[in-house]
Amino acid sequence: MQSEFSGKNSASPAPWDWDKTLNMSIRRLPPELINRIAAGEVVERPASALKELVENSLDAGARHVSVRLQAGGLELIEVIDDGAGMSPDEMRLALERHATSKLPGDAIDQVTSFGFRGEALPSIASVSRLTLESRPRGADGWRIAIDHGERLDEGPAALPPGTRIRVEGLFDKVPARRKFLRNPRAEYSACLDAVKRLAMARSDVGFTLDHDGRRILTLQLAAPPTRVAELLTHELDRHGIGIDCARDGLRLTGVISLPTFNRGMADQQFLFVNSRPVKDRLLVGALRAAYRDLIARDRHPIAALFVEVPLDEVDVNVHPAKTEVRFRDPSAVRGLIIGGLRRALDEESQRSAAREQAAAPVMWTTSAAYDESLLRHSRESGNPAVLEGTGTPASAGVTSVAEEHRLFEPAPSARAEPASEPVPNFPLGVARGQVAATYIVAEAQDGLVIVDQHAAHERLVLERMRAAREGGAIARQALLIPEVVELDEPDCDRLDGAAEELAAMGLELERFGPTAMLVRAVPAALGKTDAAGLLADLAAEIAELGGPLSLRDKLDHVAATIACHGSVRAGRVLSVAEMNALLREMEVTPRSGQCNHGRPTWVKLGHGEIEKLFGRR
Repeated sequence: MQSEFSGKNSASPAPWDWDKTLNMSIRRLPPELINRIAAGEVVERPASALKELVENSLDAGARHVSVRLQAGGLELIEVIDDGAGMSPDEMRLALERHATSKLPGDAIDQVTSFGFRGEALPSIASVSRLTLESRPRGADGWRIAIDHGERLDEGPAALPPGTRIRVEGLFDKVPARRKFLRNPRAEYSACLDAVKRLAMARSDVGFTLDHDGRRILTLQLAAPPTRVAELLTHELDRHGIGIDCARDGLRLTGVISLPTFNRGMADQQFLFVNSRPVKDRLLVGALRAAYRDLIARDRHPIAALFVEVPLDEVDVNVHPAKTEVRFRDPSAVRGLIIGGLRRALDEESQRSAAREQAAAPVMWTTSAAYDESLLRHSRESGNPAVLEGTGTPASAGVTSVAEEHRLFEPAPSARAEPASEPVPNFPLGVARGQVAATYIVAEAQDGLVIVDQHAAHERLVLERMRAAREGGAIARQALLIPEVVELDEPDCDRLDGAAEELAAMGLELERFGPTAMLVRAVPAALGKTDAAGLLADLAAEIAELGGPLSLRDKLDHVAATIACHGSVRAGRVLSVAEMNALLREMEVTPRSGQCNHGRPTWVKLGHGEIEKLFGRR
């Protein structure tokens, strides 16, 4: 029987043309094509070209670098520096491939400069109109112009000591590359990021950046912390943590944000190895691991971290654009970052960054429905309302609801802790009351403290479980009647596979058929809990943690889920004694400034901020 795919209109692969293949001989590529291929590796977009040019300026010993862009670098990139400059012969040599002044002999593992391959200038010149002008100190200036790899002219140039490079019409004659570039706004954002990273790496160099005639950056010489604050956010002065630690010949310095001072994107994380800006997955992963259970998974900390490694312990020549590095001992670097950051975060664990809100006078409004309800209650209770400022009963002369809205009745009584003098000297103050059965209001010597009782207790339970687990003695409560929880079979499989780790945290489970789990004991810290909800959340957590996480990391994630179920829920009324006990435990518990999801557990209004609310200052 003839196949249904054998018709004359069926699409069949074309036969391979062996004759044509055999006629293709091996040949050397022309220099112009070689440079364009290299440009594809080194010059991906305007930001890539700008990065290479600024790195050259820094390697030339510049004390000030000026950058000018038009249309995000698509039309113009100009970099001017006051570095060493080049003679005409050196300029011609710099425009040839693999010519460099930055490599000390043949010791490629001893490179301390940003660039060293000698590919940047010829690669950029092959895909743009490039004008190179330079003048060494004590000599005359010289100029060379190149149009997409073709030398146009050269001659004397007037400029101060240093180098000026103009790159115009990037990829104008390479439409296949040009069409993949993004709009000018996106390209400008990438250029700004590249300049920020290099400026942060070299705080001893001044920078200016102009875009489309507008001054964007003006950076004077400064100490590294000052430069970081200028480029990230000045709020790091209040919400940042300084880092300085060393181990086994490695050193880590920089600044990180409090867990509660975070962003929705990881666009303000800057990582450096031996002052070289990198985007290394090992370093990013270590930074993320240091914030585990301190920050929500969709939130990101602000960080600028500088890792110093002996030159023979790191290979910087593993990526064409030199944005990635390879460490001889990656576990030591990862351990230094995670350990150093966790130690710093633990030391500042009581701090919380509360987002400041603009204060405005409250505009009180009432509705007719509220007025009628108030009057009805007043009449039914036999306690007539009294006109504001008089002793006249409301019924005297009041004929409409519009007039009755001025009435008031005695304020309802409510529980409150009487103020005492002086206020005890506790960081979180003493409890005065509870709002919406969710927030504890406390008075401290320097202001008013508001605590989210669920978020705070969630952190306390997690830290108790952690301490007990490390001590090998998590208290558990056996259930008088084991509880059967129905789940999907895959969820049961996940819980069954993790039964040993869960038992180590006080949760004893047993398989009870294909689609059910038997709960025999729970951690004592949980008390009475919703076993079905807990197991469903744990199964989802284990499914998400299926990647290559360490056992400790997985246990911490699972413990956080258990703690969430065992904490004091919003809506529970607490006595004053219970509220104060919660405050005192928060003051001595590590990382109590934020819950397991990275949200703040408390905020404080200082006396000055309260006075501003009432116009006293």
